[in-house]
Amino acid sequence: MAFLGGAGCRLARLQRPLGTLYHAGSRCYSVSSEHTTEKSVPYAKTLKQEDSLRGPTKTLPSSADVVVIGGGSLGCQTLYHLCKMGMTNVVLLERDRLTAGTTWHTAGLLWQLRPSDTEVELLAHTRRVVSSELQAETGLDTGWIQNGGLFIASNKQRLDEYKRLMSLGKVYGIESYVLSPAETKELYPLMNVQDLYGTLYVPKDGTMDPAGTCATLSRAATGRGATVIENCPVTGIQVRADHMGVKRVRAVETDAGIIETPCVVNCAGVWATKLGLMAGVSVPLVAMHHAYVVTERIEGIQNMPNVRDHDASVYLRLQGDALSVGGYEQNPIFWDEVSDKFAFSLFDLDWDVFMQHIEGAVNRVPALEQTGIKSTVCGPESFTADHKPLMGEAPEVRGFYLGCGFNSAGMMLGGGCGRELAHWIIHGRPEKDMYGYDIRRFHHSLTDNSRWLRERSHESYAKNYSVVFPFDEPLAGRNARKDPLHQVLQEQGCVFQERHGWERPGWFNKGTPAPVLDYDYYGAYDTTKNKGYKYNELLSREYTFDFPPHHDTIRDECLTCRGSVAVFNMSYFGKFYLMGPDANKAADWLFTADVNKAPGSTVYTCMLNKRGGTESDLTVSRLQPGPTSLPLTPESNGEMYYVAVGGAVAQHNWSHIQAVLQDKGFNCTLTDHSEDMGMISIQGPRSRELLQEIVDADLSNEAFPFSTHKLVTAAGHQVRAMRLSFVGELGWELHIPRHSCVPVYQAIMAAGAKHQVCNAGYRAIDSLSIEKGYRHWHADLRPDDTPLEAGLAFTCKMKTSIPFLGREALEVQKATGLHRRIVCFTIDEKIPMFGLEAIYCNGVPVGHLRRAEFGYAINKTIGYGYIRNPDGGMVTSDFILSGDFSLERMGVLYKASAHLKSPFDPNNKRIKGMYSTE
Repeated sequence: MAFLGGAGCRLARLQRPLGTLYHAGSRCYSVSSEHTTEKSVPYAKTLKQEDSLRGPTKTLPSSADVVVIGGGSLGCQTLYHLCKMGMTNVVLLERDRLTAGTTWHTAGLLWQLRPSDTEVELLAHTRRVVSSELQAETGLDTGWIQNGGLFIASNKQRLDEYKRLMSLGKVYGIESYVLSPAETKELYPLMNVQDLYGTLYVPKDGTMDPAGTCATLSRAATGRGATVIENCPVTGIQVRADHMGVKRVRAVETDAGIIETPCVVNCAGVWATKLGLMAGVSVPLVAMHHAYVVTERIEGIQNMPNVRDHDASVYLRLQGDALSVGGYEQNPIFWDEVSDKFAFSLFDLDWDVFMQHIEGAVNRVPALEQTGIKSTVCGPESFTADHKPLMGEAPEVRGFYLGCGFNSAGMMLGGGCGRELAHWIIHGRPEKDMYGYDIRRFHHSLTDNSRWLRERSHESYAKNYSVVFPFDEPLAGRNARKDPLHQVLQEQGCVFQERHGWERPGWFNKGTPAPVLDYDYYGAYDTTKNKGYKYNELLSREYTFDFPPHHDTIRDECLTCRGSVAVFNMSYFGKFYLMGPDANKAADWLFTADVNKAPGSTVYTCMLNKRGGTESDLTVSRLQPGPTSLPLTPESNGEMYYVAVGGAVAQHNWSHIQAVLQDKGFNCTLTDHSEDMGMISIQGPRSRELLQEIVDADLSNEAFPFSTHKLVTAAGHQVRAMRLSFVGELGWELHIPRHSCVPVYQAIMAAGAKHQVCNAGYRAIDSLSIEKGYRHWHADLRPDDTPLEAGLAFTCKMKTSIPFLGREALEVQKATGLHRRIVCFTIDEKIPMFGLEAIYCNGVPVGHLRRAEFGYAINKTIGYGYIRNPDGGMVTSDFILSGDFSLERMGVLYKASAHLKSPFDPNNKRIKGMYSTE
């Protein structure tokens, strides 16, 4: 072992224990000979001169069906899965050597449990590939080691989080155990357990060898016909516009030639942003320095599980008879210059930053106090604004796919994500629900906002090991998009939530206003930490797996809506106009319901993909074409529809509609007026009385039926009124030009004073809507759920002969029967649930809750989840009604009642204004 100090002078002393670095807190750098070899660091300056002069390792083909750029985990996994799915004319270009980018310095850990069902499934596939599939196919060892994983809990909240993961894992057959400190000591004798609350042990977790895995993937892919070319930097991406003006990938440029291709996959890691710019695509990620140290030999450490001590911000990876020690800090070093080449010596470990991990490691494994450091590893890792990868087809350029931004999880997510990306390319969509990773989730105003991206990516890194609480909100990148009612609601105590840049009302604090302040980077980088920060104080009270302190406040908002009238600001909704000569044809194809009705109609409908999965639920209103001023009704040379969709998924919906219009060649346009308009929803038994005072139209059932809309005057301002409800009550939405929002809102609140009107937020909507059985897209309605499985068959025009996207898949499913189905559950105990709880039928796990809230009107916890018949048969009504169900929360089972209909107002009387007959 050798240490370099200060200016890089080599110290004569060759042994220095890890503990001395911890106690000294000095600035010290170390490297070992293994990190200056061509094998370990392909970018190192020891790269042979003749290698760089030789150029590409193979001759470039003139064309390819797909070109994957980047030879790391994601690039190799994507190539392999493309070949497994039948493609052969595929090429991988690596500018240096395989794993030469961020993959070379990854720890290679694989933990099977994550707080997301989709991620659990992705991890399971990676594990299958590296632990068995590749070796069976190639006869080569990938370097997989199954030594288990141990999660450390120093407090009850952390152990509760682990118990939630354990319950979800049972649904997927993942073996895990909650251990006491004494049991943990028995398993891991070298561990200090005096400060432990408990641990979670997952025996079949393990580690991967990055180089071995990628080499084996490459061998398997080339054996199936792929071409892997190293030492071949990409210098440009050719893009052309087709006859409709749609930009599409044409070719990849290198110094060694051009490869014509309709499809490029950007797996370039921290260089993905530069590669995106070559094609005119924004790739919103930020690179950070990430480091770990490798210790000298530790007697007794052999065969111990890998350790994650989240509260100490440290991980301990078994590396033979030594440990790799790393973690995530609140003051990571930004990597601002992404050069074409880099040498390891440029990334010296900053001990001032890293020292907290040393402290945590020494506390957890005291033997490290006297253990030397064999080497340090430091390199760049890419982080994203929401701590999720960037995948899918870029909205700017068709045929340009992303597979980057993996937030230090590229190795363990690589197999699952490589498979989904390959499926995306071949079939036009992934097989699983990948919305959370889809690049289309970000609004274009955010992907080009460097401040927002830098702040949010920093927080992603800093909170990488934080407890994942149900109601957490970011502090970074706030106030990026504010609706016209933001200020007036803030003054009334609104506690805002952030959804992809938008500030939307969460709930209303009865105390002082709680504005969201500028991001303080948690006090890092000499930034003054916000003091007396009311919003942060309220948010910190949310950090619980019990009912939050303001549970009663949300109850009051809900019960006021049920008993009188509540006002919801839903201005962040996406608001689009679909218009033109082919608008009717496009609407018929896009929407599952028959929206081609008379002007004045408003229809709740879904949009599907070709596999019948639900890409969105939304409302579509047929408009009367005419020269009415924007934004309420634009002029159109054809038919026209007004589309309203939840703001958190508006960009996804926009991109989906645009892609369908382009693929089908419909002669119509989609215009976005989300920023031009606000939307206020007035809901409750007194909503008609309130609105009648300020609206010049007759709001009776006869004059204004449910699911219709009209242009009316409200408090002297022209608005579009729609009789709709997201909460199951009599109510209307007012779609209002931006400049009219505040005066109309003020008139509503003044007229509602006699009815004890209240402001209410999305936390109330979540409770009210689940109580009524309404779906929330991307909660209990996702792209891998069909309307038939989700109980939304009524939205599908199956009784007509009108074709629509996804219809064929629904017809097949309808004919064969449902093998999975959403079910409503309630429990009698007043116990909070949040989703991911395991569902048991007759003692067998059959699914998990997607979404759960407390229903204040029925005074019960209510949840929705998709279940399967453990015998493989159909999930029929008889199967549901005859089953003995229970829900597991944190390892404890609660008897549950299953419902075929919503337990609240199952006959839909309230939305019809029929209160007196209840």
